[in-house]
Amino acid sequence: MTPQDCPKCHAELERSGELKRHCESCNSDFNIEITCHQCGDVLQRLKACGAVSFWCNNCNEQKSKSTAVYTFIEQ
Repeated sequence: MTPQDCPKCHAELERSGELKRHCESCNSDFNIEITCHQCGDVLQRLKACGAVSFWCNNCNEQKSKSTAVYTFIEQ
């Protein structure tokens, strides 16, 4: 299963919003929760000039999108 696969049926997810995904196969909708790999707190999303990074209020530091933990939560 890749990060863009449905957690329920493993079909490819379609983007349905900035932090939302939809599975046509099982008709499920998911929100994406992005958390810190060190402390587990939800990260604040930072966007500037097309680049995306994150801020962790608990660790008080910037996090890259490659270290963030992405979790699909069914709506």
